[in-house]
Amino acid sequence: MATGHDHRHTDSRLSRMIIGAVVLTAFFAIELTTAVVINSIALLADAGHLLTDLAALFMGVVAVVLARCGSASPSRTYGWHRAEVFTAVANAVLLIGMATFILTEAIRRIGTAPDVPGVPMIVVAVAGMTVNTGVALLLRSHSADSLAVRGAYMEVVADTVGSVGVLIAGVVTVTTDWPYADVVVAVFVALWVLPRAFALAGAALRILSEASPSHIDVDELRAALAAVDGVTDVHDLHVWTLVPGQDMATAHLRADTDPGRVLGQARAVLAARGLTHATVQVEPPGQGADCPIGC
Repeated sequence: MATGHDHRHTDSRLSRMIIGAVVLTAFFAIELTTAVVINSIALLADAGHLLTDLAALFMGVVAVVLARCGSASPSRTYGWHRAEVFTAVANAVLLIGMATFILTEAIRRIGTAPDVPGVPMIVVAVAGMTVNTGVALLLRSHSADSLAVRGAYMEVVADTVGSVGVLIAGVVTVTTDWPYADVVVAVFVALWVLPRAFALAGAALRILSEASPSHIDVDELRAALAAVDGVTDVHDLHVWTLVPGQDMATAHLRADTDPGRVLGQARAVLAARGLTHATVQVEPPGQGADCPIGC
């Protein structure tokens, strides 16, 4: 059951995401208009990335609201907590799609790069760096405990780097008139985004596939449970992540001594590894069903 502190923490996360979305929406309109008017692919790449920031924030707001208000039911016993994980997958897909489009457009411009005025690029880039830095600071404190917020935070940080690239392209264009500065920066932004998008998708898909958390050594955990006094066998041990920061575990222990004492010690072993959401079943010798999913 959620506590008042949990609700206050979630409300703070939600309000910061909404503020960030409003600020980025206003800047997106300015950046996209400028990109179209001066025909800058670097600005267009940054605006496209900013659009995925907005999508990430919007989906993150929906996910946090669902996790906050979506109550559990007989058909959905965990409520809507995993909405944040699905949001992260969608966010990663948007990032990959945007980066692919920008790379394709940059390749198309090789040999026919248009003249792009540098001064508007510089002005918009400086504004973008300011806006993105402010939004990143808003989201940073909540990025560690929410995959949805982490995805939005990563995109805003990446967009800040994109704004730096646009600034460099603008300065190079003004000082040297080199026509390909715009294209080179666009490619840089796209290539910088891609590995981060794949990393975000990997983290989300790891949770959806119910792989064991990377920070939990399952073999070591099994050995620690087996070392509990009186335990003769450990089976049906499963560890997975519901959402970031909430790892779950189940374990069946066969024991030849007081089950209450064994249960208490086993819970202590699990809690010492951060597995406070655990279900432990203690069985007498000779009892215990087969475990077709994995022991």
